[in-house]
Amino acid sequence: MNALRKGKLVVISAPSGTGKSTVCRKLLASRGDVAVSISYTTRAPRGSERDGQAYHFVDDATFDRMVAEGAFLEWARVHDHRYGSARSDVDALRAKGQDVLFDIDVQGGMQIKRIETEAVLIFLLPPSIEELLRRLHGRGTENDEQVGRRMAAARWELEQGAAYDHHVVNLHLDAAVGEIDRIRADPWSAPRRKDEFLQDLIREADRRAG
Repeated sequence: MNALRKGKLVVISAPSGTGKSTVCRKLLASRGDVAVSISYTTRAPRGSERDGQAYHFVDDATFDRMVAEGAFLEWARVHDHRYGSARSDVDALRAKGQDVLFDIDVQGGMQIKRIETEAVLIFLLPPSIEELLRRLHGRGTENDEQVGRRMAAARWELEQGAAYDHHVVNLHLDAAVGEIDRIRADPWSAPRRKDEFLQDLIREADRRAG
């Protein structure tokens, strides 16, 4: 019997409100050879979130212990809370031949790239800053001040996205998912980057902030 191939690491990052988690769920539902790395987080569950599904919810002491033990492949502080991906979970999925999908921020993505140079880094872009604002307000979970903080963070995240291997615009969900799946299957043919469009988004964010 041939040994199973070792699964790839596929990182998807994006500014908050771009639709990253929705894209990841759609990809996971359509592909049996992809599994998600469920992050550990110190934040409280939101809405209908359940432990072990969206996240592993842990307290600060537990997270501190895992950091000290070197349990995380990557971890980062995002919006006042910490998130991390457990090495043991990732290794178990890869050993089964599954590609491991990371729905994480750019800090974690770059940590993974430093450790696993062949990790596939995909940055999801909003079709416009106006649309990003509309989506953030439409969630109804944050006030204007909180949305403002997320937009400031989004401006920084867009800059960091310039270092990612691939850029995908999330204008239409199915099209974005299809493009990400094609990249996942053949990531090294040629990087699919949209540097000029990314810079246009940064300039648009600056105009609105000014």
